[in-house]
Amino acid sequence: MGRLPVGSRASGSGSPSVSDRNLLWARLDQAVQEHDAPLPTPVFVVDLDAFDANATDLVRRAAGTPIRLASKSVRVPALITRALARDGIQGVLAYTLREALWLHANGVCDDIVVAYPTVDRRALAELVASPSAAAAITIMVDDVAHLDLVDAVRSSPAVPVRVAIDVDAGLRVAGQHVGPKRSPLHDTAAVVALARAIVAREGLRLVGAMTYEGQVAGLPDSVPTARSRSMVVRRLKALSLTQLAVRRREIADALHELADLEFWNAGGSGSVEDSAADPVVTEVAAGSGLLVPTLFDHYRSFRPVPAAFFGVPVTRRPAPGVATVHGGGLVASGPAGPDRLPTPWAPAGLRLTGLEGAGEVQTPLSGSPADQLQIGDLVWFRHAKSGEPFEHATTVQLLSGSRFVDAAPSYRGCGQAF
Repeated sequence: MGRLPVGSRASGSGSPSVSDRNLLWARLDQAVQEHDAPLPTPVFVVDLDAFDANATDLVRRAAGTPIRLASKSVRVPALITRALARDGIQGVLAYTLREALWLHANGVCDDIVVAYPTVDRRALAELVASPSAAAAITIMVDDVAHLDLVDAVRSSPAVPVRVAIDVDAGLRVAGQHVGPKRSPLHDTAAVVALARAIVAREGLRLVGAMTYEGQVAGLPDSVPTARSRSMVVRRLKALSLTQLAVRRREIADALHELADLEFWNAGGSGSVEDSAADPVVTEVAAGSGLLVPTLFDHYRSFRPVPAAFFGVPVTRRPAPGVATVHGGGLVASGPAGPDRLPTPWAPAGLRLTGLEGAGEVQTPLSGSPADQLQIGDLVWFRHAKSGEPFEHATTVQLLSGSRFVDAAPSYRGCGQAF
């Protein structure tokens, strides 16, 4: 592989420098070359040194409030286990009930909250048929119809089902809703009405509540190329947190009359400090802050270290200043736009072309480093969202220093697709 001169120009506020990125390239190159067998591409890698440093920082930011690991942002059982072994991180926030059942059955975790309502009748039937699973897993509801589904799949309420209420955490301003379109439950009266329906049904236990303030946790607020927008985002975040703190306290007081909740979950990697500071909140959710996709590059509150990469080989040199790699088109979910595309990261200085972007079979890259790349060299990308690239992988190489110390199966590598 060609080598690039190490530079020192910073690539953005709080971002790794050109030097950092090229040193990463050298580490990854060495690890690939010294591996005992050729690796199929794309090569998916998690840097354990960065992963552990990010975990330490998340726990520091939570300041004593437990962190519940958002498995959607990890999707590699060995990494979930690694995070859960750390003091300050306890329990999993799963994204499907079937995933939660699998994590419990395989001994990964026995404290799992499913973050989204489920209509998977077969998974619900498995839950109510297993006292151990039902004791370990909490399902999320925001509608009486979700309760009806539980009743429909069981012949008796002998196995209690743990239930949490998803409360809308969006900002209401000038008659508009700002934030994820999740729960229909915004006002205290609506939350209490559902809570009454839960406690009135035999075999259901109301044990928790959730408020995910995605407009705070999921929006970067210090983007160097969008300073005006970042200022607006910061104002919306402050207003949202102020409004939510009042509403969360009102709802918590009202629910206390009906049930003693075991937990109140809130936040995400981008709002750990703010969510943990609310006395109503007993745990914060986080996951993306461990692997650090590009959508988490520009936050004022924290400066995590990128930890997840995928490498694809150069297969063509169609013109000076251009290198074409095989594959690379792992595009993130969400509103379609440039920020959902993968970013060529190492060597530093490469960029996608406007005409082709990131392709399923090939991706042309332009920039001065292209002239130093040879056929067969690997270019390393970062994904826009955490966890999602591992849906395309069966195996993830675990890097420590300049050496792959282990290979871990993803969910897909375990034969699972949730």
